[in-house]
Amino acid sequence: MIGRRAGTNRVGMRRDDSILTRFVDSVFYLFRLAEFEILFVLFFVIAYVIFKDLTARPEYNRILVEKPRGYDMWPF
Repeated sequence: MIGRRAGTNRVGMRRDDSILTRFVDSVFYLFRLAEFEILFVLFFVIAYVIFKDLTARPEYNRILVEKPRGYDMWPF
């Protein structure tokens, strides 16, 4: 790890680093810590947006809303 080679303290950050460097390092640490959860939520957000976009179009919405013709297995 870069922090260990650079002679950092126990927490993993150097005292003489700028605040911006420490902030960016902490953001990357948080992302590594919660990578699976972030990607899991992001997958569902993207799927939701795509599904909402598809159902907003009239030609796709008609497929989802129309009652089937012919044999009616489920009485609507």
